[in-house]
Amino acid sequence: MQWSLILLFLMAQCCFMDCQLYQFHYIKQNKTWTEAQQYCREKHTDLVTVTNMKDMKRLINISAGSKNRAWIGLHYQTHGTRTWYWSLPGVEFDVSDTNWMSGEPTDKHRNEISGNCGFLFKSFTWADESCHHVEFFLCYDETDRNQKYHLIEDKKTWQKAQIYCRENHTDMISGSKQLQDARSANVLNSVGNKTHVHFGLFRDAWKWSDGSSFSFRYWHKGFNNQQPNSGQCAMFKFNDKGRWRNENCMAKKHFICYDDNVILIKENKTWEDALTYCRDHHHDLVTITNMDDQRWIQEKVKEASTDYVWMGLRYTCTLDLWFWVSDDVVRYKNWALDGQMDDCDMSGAMETRGKHQWFKRNDDEMLNFICSKK
Repeated sequence: MQWSLILLFLMAQCCFMDCQLYQFHYIKQNKTWTEAQQYCREKHTDLVTVTNMKDMKRLINISAGSKNRAWIGLHYQTHGTRTWYWSLPGVEFDVSDTNWMSGEPTDKHRNEISGNCGFLFKSFTWADESCHHVEFFLCYDETDRNQKYHLIEDKKTWQKAQIYCRENHTDMISGSKQLQDARSANVLNSVGNKTHVHFGLFRDAWKWSDGSSFSFRYWHKGFNNQQPNSGQCAMFKFNDKGRWRNENCMAKKHFICYDDNVILIKENKTWEDALTYCRDHHHDLVTITNMDDQRWIQEKVKEASTDYVWMGLRYTCTLDLWFWVSDDVVRYKNWALDGQMDDCDMSGAMETRGKHQWFKRNDDEMLNFICSKK
């Protein structure tokens, strides 16, 4: 009974605590994109990286009342490598898990700013075409218990289809897990004589200043997908729902920086030594309480030198449960199917490759680790 009361107290505390792993700062100084980048790196972490719609709402809140435009950390690489992404944040493109039609992608439209956009045939094979084409498209809704898929029989360009899905549902259908769902197949079969539809696959050469590979884009509805001139950077427009526009990087504007509240330590330590290090030099071993935290951390662990990294997740034999050393309740979970087996002298680690799922590892293993700074 006493332990149950403690759990309830901790859950209540978590509702009121600010557990954000990164913070935004709106800087009211006019600088070029490169000058803004230098300022952010000197005084904070970097120019802001935007990972999802929650970040967009935070940006809009910190800029309330402003009519200015501000640089964000996205810039166009004229001679850079174009990369395939999924529209839905957190779903990573796996080159080994594709279903291209024979001869695809043809890459006929390589001169577009978004590179190419993906099209899905009734056979569930893929092709790439111009993002300008107007087609039916597939959206999905994420609910607590289920996922629902929707065929939208209103022809739009890929960009406008993405905006529609985000405003009226969750996002465009994205990733092999959704594509292999029998329910999405049933929806696609309702397409009738239509040969192909938009889905959430796109390729572009835009990159984040901090080097992260987050796929989230929030271009305005008039974004024309034409190849920009060299030296183009993305800005946040406050009086247009925060939608992004591309402009010459030499223009002077306000800008937004961010502070990263977590850090990857590329030293190999046991779990207990990692915990001591984090508490001596930073704040604590990292806690992950939701999917947004998971996405932020899994981007960091890609740079690790070990196959797993320690988190602040620990198993206690006495109480027979997993707990975070920060005293947060383990509500959100990302265990691999065979990754969690309750056992003494075990702690939680995230895999640095693959799906970045959680695994139990022996406390004495020597791994890199993630610390929180506050």
